[in-house]
Amino acid sequence: MFFKNVLLPFGLFILFMNNNVNAIDERPTLTVYSYNSFISEWGPGQEIKKGFEAQCDCQLDIVTLGDGVSILNRIRLEGDKTNADVILGLDNNLLEQAKKANIIVPHQISKPDNLNIDWWDSDFIPYDFGYFAFIYDQQKISNPPHSMHELVDNKENWRIIYQDPRTSTPGLGFLFWVKNIYGDDAVSAWQKIAKNTVTVTKGWSESYGLFLKGEADFVLSYSTSPVAHIMNNNEHRYAAAIFDEGHYRQVEVAGITKYNHHPELARAFLQYLLTPDVQRQFAEKNIMYSIVNTELPEAFGQIKPINKALEFDAKQVESQQKAWVREWKSTVSK
Repeated sequence: MFFKNVLLPFGLFILFMNNNVNAIDERPTLTVYSYNSFISEWGPGQEIKKGFEAQCDCQLDIVTLGDGVSILNRIRLEGDKTNADVILGLDNNLLEQAKKANIIVPHQISKPDNLNIDWWDSDFIPYDFGYFAFIYDQQKISNPPHSMHELVDNKENWRIIYQDPRTSTPGLGFLFWVKNIYGDDAVSAWQKIAKNTVTVTKGWSESYGLFLKGEADFVLSYSTSPVAHIMNNNEHRYAAAIFDEGHYRQVEVAGITKYNHHPELARAFLQYLLTPDVQRQFAEKNIMYSIVNTELPEAFGQIKPINKALEFDAKQVESQQKAWVREWKSTVSK
């Protein structure tokens, strides 16, 4: 015990304790809004929090709000009443909406020389990226589809689970993926998909959990999802179906809100996200590709690579998203 061999007058003891409490209270608190899995037991959030607090002389408060769509909606609702200094978990499909909502300020961080992707933005920094894909169990499916058209036409009557584009960033990515491939014929594609859809969940966790319980043959996730099974359980039965048309790319981003209370601290946090140790955390626990050149876990070399990336321009996404969501909703609800 600290006071085992030292007896202090009661008044001095109280003064000592108050000074220490005040010292702790005087540390600034940086508030980050993020998605649920970021701070979960398997996510990178706890280690990132611990590492940043060790060097910033501050407290990092991570508030989880479901998915990237939920984060954006919450900031819009709270406006200047928000506590958020930083938002982490939006993606390239949502950033134009965030810009139009006027909730972000430029980060003022220079583009790294060792960037691992052809993507950079003055308002948002990318921290990892991946590709949407349908995951299947190789012990159950011996001849997976090799194209989106093959999955959509679905002559094998595969059961499919995916996420709602109104509440989930993967679900929104799937919407854009289908639109990118089918264009004006997207309605016909959604009609076919609906015939074999088991359910459309609010978020990714529910979908993947149902898939692992055997409720579906294919679940919308990421091409890197099998890496998690390899690293965590040495399980090689799960794989991503690789499509000839290509896979829609997701770039996850973080930005500083215009309502932030600690601009320098917020900028330091974004810069911290690009350090090798943190990039490794995103690869190991977010199971995504690193933004800067970083040695990836060995399991990444054991999965099938994506050879063709699909992506809409952010402004096109912002201008067309509502119409495309309405198109999807009216089609699958019939």
